[in-house]
Amino acid sequence: MFALAASAIICILKLDYIESYLYDIRVSLKAAVGFSQPKNSPVVLIKIDSGTVEKYKGFPNYKLHTEFLNKLIQGQPRFIIYDFRTKDGEIKDIEGSNDADKAAFASVANQMKDFYLTSDDLEMKGESGKLKLNSPLDLIKIFPGPRCPDTLLFAKDSVTRRMMIRYQEQKLLHPYVASFYNPKIQNTEEIRGQFNFLDSDQAYINYNANGSFQSFDFEDVLSGTVDLNIFKGKVVIVGTDTGKTAKEYILTPYSREINAMTSAEMHANSIQTLIENSAPIRAPQWLNIFLTCLISVLTVHVVLTLKPSHGLMLLGSTILGLGFISTLLFLSLRLWVDLAHPFLAIFLCYYFFIPYRLIIENRKSWEYFQKNKLLQQVEELKTNFISMMSHDLKTPLARIQGMTEVILKDEIALSSQQREAVDTIKGSSDDLLKFINSILQYGRIESQGVELHKQSKDINQLIKDVIKKHEFLAQVKKIKIVQELDPLFPVAIDPDLMKQVLSNLIENAIKYSHEDSKVTVKSREE
Repeated sequence: MFALAASAIICILKLDYIESYLYDIRVSLKAAVGFSQPKNSPVVLIKIDSGTVEKYKGFPNYKLHTEFLNKLIQGQPRFIIYDFRTKDGEIKDIEGSNDADKAAFASVANQMKDFYLTSDDLEMKGESGKLKLNSPLDLIKIFPGPRCPDTLLFAKDSVTRRMMIRYQEQKLLHPYVASFYNPKIQNTEEIRGQFNFLDSDQAYINYNANGSFQSFDFEDVLSGTVDLNIFKGKVVIVGTDTGKTAKEYILTPYSREINAMTSAEMHANSIQTLIENSAPIRAPQWLNIFLTCLISVLTVHVVLTLKPSHGLMLLGSTILGLGFISTLLFLSLRLWVDLAHPFLAIFLCYYFFIPYRLIIENRKSWEYFQKNKLLQQVEELKTNFISMMSHDLKTPLARIQGMTEVILKDEIALSSQQREAVDTIKGSSDDLLKFINSILQYGRIESQGVELHKQSKDINQLIKDVIKKHEFLAQVKKIKIVQELDPLFPVAIDPDLMKQVLSNLIENAIKYSHEDSKVTVKSREE
């Protein structure tokens, strides 16, 4: 019950930042093991970088872009996508040209049926056509393909993990382009891993590693050093990589550095994800709740029942096993299983219930201590009682033995019946004295009060002496005592105590054996 209550509280917590970080680790592992290369991608990147700026003594103007488009159109690409920033109805990245150059650029761009300028702005229902540039650039078609960094929502770490598929039932740039290469997703309901968020349908991007797409420099295409047939039927994305502003780049699961990945390459990954229809699927919430509950119950059970070392090993194995399985599912099936809540359940349940385990162990130790203390007191009373009783019994017993000795030494002749009675009394008193001495000896052993008087003796000789004393008892029961004694070296022992041990063994053997049987006494060196 406590474990389930703890897991219920844990599942309520928003752990998007931790969960996204664990997701990013799996994405990075995907690249490390070679699972992040696109196959036969129709996407080609053309970049304007610092080398381009150096060659043209500045950022390429509209005139250069017009020449570039005329050259590129000869390669018959299927789509040309310009990933440039816009502001106040202008293309902010292209400056320093007159209206005539702008008009010429817009005219060439308009000749291409599928030439689009990307935009992070969205049109609401009823606002169709409002995304326009100022004249004479108003002929250029703007197609919303917004970047979706986790800024105010989700992980809040500014990493771009998602793409937008539809907004208020309007298809956006990435699925529109990808549907020409994968007709199945013309119905956006067929797109794998999509989920609804506010007024939009979104999906996670199946990122490939940086530099996975074929790429060319702007100046190489313009100078004619690139074979234009490369672009035939392709999606050509033109973007910047100058390092001039952070807005040229996005943070990705691979890297959170400022220049982690260009915006153009993010668009390429989004389109490729939809072409392959390989967006990661996030496991349903019920599975996350079930795993968290299961882990919580396991952790509490381990804490309360196993030894700490065994418990830590089991919980450590659980963390590693869960991490390995979730990574395997992500690499093979692109299934994103939440780990933040189950991992937090392990740590919280462990540290919350360890004090409870300590309280239980403390209570048990205290109870054991009290019981042991009581037993010691009882044992002490018992020992004292036995000692006192034994000493008190020895006094009247000594008188009885003394009286029998007097009677036996008396000159007055006893009848056979009287002598037999006196002998019986003497034998019984000897047995009783022997019994009392055994009790006293037992008490001394328990209290560790036995003093050993060691001497170097041959144990075989002690055995022979004890057997000799018990031969009469054996003959009465017609029992034969057989000796099989190997030669032994003398050993330092207490002869009296050892004789008592041997006597107990042989006497019991005779006592509990049947008549006409055999008792074998063996000695050997080990």
